[in-house]
Amino acid sequence: MCVEERVRLLLEAPPNSWIALSGDESRCVAHGATYAEAVANAEQEGESDPVLIKKPETWHPMVLLPCA
Repeated sequence: MCVEERVRLLLEAPPNSWIALSGDESRCVAHGATYAEAVANAEQEGESDPVLIKKPETWHPMVLLPCA
């Protein structure tokens, strides 16, 4: 999954939710309001070892620049 796809997932996900990716991080397999719900939903989709991402309540994209 490229960076742009990951950003799109975060933008589309409800605030304060969990996103479950496949173990190889190539696709979104589930989501949930809680960590446990996202894991359970991923397991129902056949993913036994999901990678989870938390979308914060408020999320603002930003650019970080190296210190001089």
